Amino acid sequence: MIYCCDEHVELALDEAVDELETAPQLEKLEAVENHPFSCGYCGKPAVYIVGNE
Repeated sequence: MIYCCDEHVELALDEAVDELETAPQLEKLEAVENHPFSCGYCGKPAVYIVGNE
């Protein structure tokens, strides 16, 4: 699972495709300010989860 902000969502999708070799699922987090997750690329609050789980 890759947590990412709006700015890095395309990078996360590309990385997931490269690693998993299948189309990943993209899920938008509901309330951005109510979760502890941050972007894996820049540290800003995460807006999306990219993965196949």
